[in-house]
Amino acid sequence: MSDLILTPANVSRLAEQLSQMRGAAMKVGQLLSMDAGEMLPPELADILARLRAEAHYMPPQQLRSVLNAAWGTDWQRRFRSFNVRPIAAASIGQVHRAVTKGGEDLAIKVQYPGVRRSIDSDVDNVATLMKIAGLVPKGLDIAPMLAEAKRQLHEEADYQREGRCLSRFRLLLHGAPEFRVPDLNAELTRRDVLAMSHVAGDPVEDLADAPQDTRDQVMRRLIGLMFRELLEFGLMQTDPNFANYRHDPAMGQVVLLDFGATREVETGLAQGYRRLLRAGLDGEAGAMREAVFDLGLISGAVPADLQILMLQMLDISMEPLRKSSFDFASNDVAMRLRDLGMEIAERREIHHLPPVETFYIQRKFGGMYLLASRLRARVALRELLEPLL
Repeated sequence: MSDLILTPANVSRLAEQLSQMRGAAMKVGQLLSMDAGEMLPPELADILARLRAEAHYMPPQQLRSVLNAAWGTDWQRRFRSFNVRPIAAASIGQVHRAVTKGGEDLAIKVQYPGVRRSIDSDVDNVATLMKIAGLVPKGLDIAPMLAEAKRQLHEEADYQREGRCLSRFRLLLHGAPEFRVPDLNAELTRRDVLAMSHVAGDPVEDLADAPQDTRDQVMRRLIGLMFRELLEFGLMQTDPNFANYRHDPAMGQVVLLDFGATREVETGLAQGYRRLLRAGLDGEAGAMREAVFDLGLISGAVPADLQILMLQMLDISMEPLRKSSFDFASNDVAMRLRDLGMEIAERREIHHLPPVETFYIQRKFGGMYLLASRLRARVALRELLEPLL
């Protein structure tokens, strides 16, 4: 039956429908599309991939009304040019290229009208669909996760907050010329409009055919940054959507975009992950078990035999850290994790949700793994991680 349903034509129609949605509904589509190919057939992953950076645009009249509300009806006087056709569109907004009267080249993100009002109902509707489809084990209370999803989406819909996060990352990476973060234009930024310098760069996925050294270098930088965010900065951009990363071959820089999903990492949480990663790096099973229980990733509410399977998954996920260099293209880690995950899911008796704040960290880890797999990179993970532990 799944072979009949998941045909390229059907998935193309699904992608088309999702691309017309906004907010939480489209975010689900983007998350579904973030697959390295191990879990979805490659042709379906390619079709869904366009959801990461594309959506249907606002009509010009609607765009004008949003900008009138943000900047006043005479806003066009501020600009030498303003391209009404977006250069990118995603789940809650679209990006326009503009040049100010003073010659500043800007990328301006404009939020779709009504996004904030629809967030709570969007999340509730997605949750209902998950329950109807049988994707939520009976007895599992997902209310805390839904409340947190709503909270984060409301934060992402506040572009002034995103502007502050962008400025913080720009400051944190001031001494790292291998990265480029846009400049915030605070004067033009509002809750529904984010103005920043336009930064050149190609989609990071275009590097799939680049020389091996280039692919390795880009992923080494991104994974190293992820570890620094967790263990050094205490501030993590938790949305690993591939469209958030670009590569500027002329400058040899990795460009970082979209800081709406930026989250503080509490010291205690960072210390918990530090202990877990240290134990994983050393292959100490007892210390890993203790750390994973301290973090709340597993609890005594999980049956003992399922705990064993979960700890096996944890140990497999640590294997890449222990190698002098890990080849993301030639390994069976994802397949073994998938098989164990399916075995756990078939039991449908998990009555424990990890702390919600760990979801975002796990999502970032998973997203970086998928991107490195897509680029077929080889990275010395241990070399990146050990100095931070």
